[in-house]
Amino acid sequence: MSPYIPIVGMVVLATVFVVAAVGLSVKLGPRRRNLTKEDSYECGVDPTPAPVGGGRFSVKYYITAMLFIIFDIEIVFLYPWAVSFDRLGLFAVGAMVTFIATVFVAYFYVLRRGGLEWD
Repeated sequence: MSPYIPIVGMVVLATVFVVAAVGLSVKLGPRRRNLTKEDSYECGVDPTPAPVGGGRFSVKYYITAMLFIIFDIEIVFLYPWAVSFDRLGLFAVGAMVTFIATVFVAYFYVLRRGGLEWD
């Protein structure tokens, strides 16, 4: 247990500091409330009311999101492959080339459909 005493001490010290800071800010902080402070803020523009049906997003929004997910997953698979590249055989190289080719097929499909063009 003795190696963990400094860690426990730091956790206790951090907890005491957080509780004290929040408590002091509540007790000593200003209490001037007005409608401007209570209103939501959207980049300097007055917030617009939500449409009755919940609103519609453009299909390009979803295509861009899917493209991001595709390339994000590709990076997740490429990092471990790149780290252990020197220990992998020729089969792993072929598998990664096939994987990247599949991802680029999806990329060119989105590019051909105009998913990267914002009108």
